Amino acid sequence: MVVGVPKEIKDNENRVAAIPAGVQALVSHGHKVLVQKGAGAGSGIGDQAYEAAGAKIVGTARQVFKDAELILKVKEPLLPEYDLLRPDQILFTYLHLAPDLELTKALLKRKIIGIAYETVETGDGRLPLLEPMSEVAGKMAVHIAAYYLAKPLGGRGVLLGGVPGVPPATVAVLGGGIVGINAAKVAAGMGAWVYLLEVNPLRMRYLDEILPENVTTLMSNRMSLEECLRRADVLIGAILIHGARAPRLVTRDMLKLMRPGAVIVDVAVDQGGCCETTRPTTHSDPVYVVDGIIHYCVANMPGAYARTSTFALTNATFPYVQQIADKGWLQAARENLEIAKGLNVARGHLTNQPVALAHHLSYVPWTKAA
Repeated sequence: MVVGVPKEIKDNENRVAAIPAGVQALVSHGHKVLVQKGAGAGSGIGDQAYEAAGAKIVGTARQVFKDAELILKVKEPLLPEYDLLRPDQILFTYLHLAPDLELTKALLKRKIIGIAYETVETGDGRLPLLEPMSEVAGKMAVHIAAYYLAKPLGGRGVLLGGVPGVPPATVAVLGGGIVGINAAKVAAGMGAWVYLLEVNPLRMRYLDEILPENVTTLMSNRMSLEECLRRADVLIGAILIHGARAPRLVTRDMLKLMRPGAVIVDVAVDQGGCCETTRPTTHSDPVYVVDGIIHYCVANMPGAYARTSTFALTNATFPYVQQIADKGWLQAARENLEIAKGLNVARGHLTNQPVALAHHLSYVPWTKAA
């Protein structure tokens, strides 16, 4: 199979979907790998390293898309890339289709095979290709919030960890998944008072056992959320419903409960965000203010720490890449239900039910789309 790795074009997206070790393994299995010139530069990987591993370096994304049967990306295709896709081409990347009707329709129109990293799911309900980037984003969220709390940046002027005789900041985390637990750990480690809101009692008991004493777990409901908003200097949105749009738990009216200069970091922005006032931003222009509250809603947060993120991501994705390249998407999906769960679109059909529900479109099981 011909495998293509284009350079990412999303704002300040410095990750790359394959590293030289992965290229070498694919080539050893008889596959041809095309890497766009400079694709790995943002992650500190030069073209020579890819060539030494057996890849062919090509000059443009158009060449990669034209010749490759399997396209490996990090982020969803952007408008300039739509017309580069062709029927039956396999696209393996983060797609986040639930909040993006335009992209969903574009992929359906082009009849590609779209396998989304974020919906590949193990038998026990884990999302193995989302987890490493959720870890990065969860840890990042606290550092970002601490930065924007500075008064010169419009924040409340509260130091996250406080100092002797002065209380620390209060951080509220919505959701106790991978993002939430990492955000809570870092915030607690920096000395903040942390409230973690979760709806699953079993998960809450687990979190209560493993997190430091300055993290308080709370059952997530409107009353507890509103009380946390009154206290919070920082709110971190960390809610995920597999494949579906994130529930908007924080309405605009609820922002009035927060103190001016408080910071919201909505990590769930990829799936539409936890707040009514969330809209995607970029690393070039990361924040905006609504009703005195700073919003940071960058849709590709881990791209800022590209080298760490690239190696963490490709460690997780490569076993699936190898299976898809060796067997083709259909056989790989038949033999591995985790890959089948990742199928979002196939040959003009929408094969992910939560995405279909989000857009009020028809859902077709992947077995019938094949």
